[in-house]
Amino acid sequence: MRLTHLQIETYRRDGFLTLDGLFSAPEVAAMRAELERIQVIDTDHLVREKGSNIAKTIYQVHEQDGPTGSPVFHAVSRTSRMLEPAQELLSEQELYIHHTKCNLKTAIDGSVWAWHQDYGTWKRDGMPEARPTTALVMLDEPTEMNGCLYFIPGSHKEGNLEPEFNDATGYKFYVTPKDKLLEIMARSPAPVAITGKPGTVVFFDCNILHASGHNLSQHNRWAIYVVYNPVSNRCNDVPNPRPDYVRSTNTKPLIKGSDHIFPLTSSTQEAR
Repeated sequence: MRLTHLQIETYRRDGFLTLDGLFSAPEVAAMRAELERIQVIDTDHLVREKGSNIAKTIYQVHEQDGPTGSPVFHAVSRTSRMLEPAQELLSEQELYIHHTKCNLKTAIDGSVWAWHQDYGTWKRDGMPEARPTTALVMLDEPTEMNGCLYFIPGSHKEGNLEPEFNDATGYKFYVTPKDKLLEIMARSPAPVAITGKPGTVVFFDCNILHASGHNLSQHNRWAIYVVYNPVSNRCNDVPNPRPDYVRSTNTKPLIKGSDHIFPLTSSTQEAR
């Protein structure tokens, strides 16, 4: 799948690009079925909502091995619909997946994610530069009521902002300090709600400021995030590195798979 010059320029300007209808209803249904299967597994690859047994986040679904490995997501992450736009946006052919993260915002219980930049964490993983792009695949229709993602357009141009550690919502990660965030908001366009139909994919820069609210609705809001990073930008060794399921050590260049991913074939499953 080739992007237009306008699409690439939009990504450069705003820090994100929305591609409608990249995955069909049957493909979305297959991805949802995989998350239904995986979320009941007892593993540290899965984070649950604070004080409950409800799955909040699932990691490393893009590999075929491991407790959360999935042939479906393995195939999805290597389709030309996903890989070619990532290669164009990063101007790199050799990419690997730094991690995959599935966010399951359950009806009523799905909690907030505070304002942050992803590279604030990945820099601590030993990643040399803020180069990755993340592909958000919508598996439900996100709305402002069910805790959709918000971007501050153009905020990726602020560069890497020194974050602070936060664990108030039960998930420990690095957030943008409030004073710096308010300063940037005062001189930036208003945050944009990222909405769309299931099957929509949104690519976004690793330094764009983003957040999501509580799911106040009666409906789940599920999505998967696939982080593509140039092999040349793979993480260096660091003391006490995070586990492989959030900081992949499989940096072998991805091989483009078939866009006809269902039913899965042996050749698709072997592509790595």
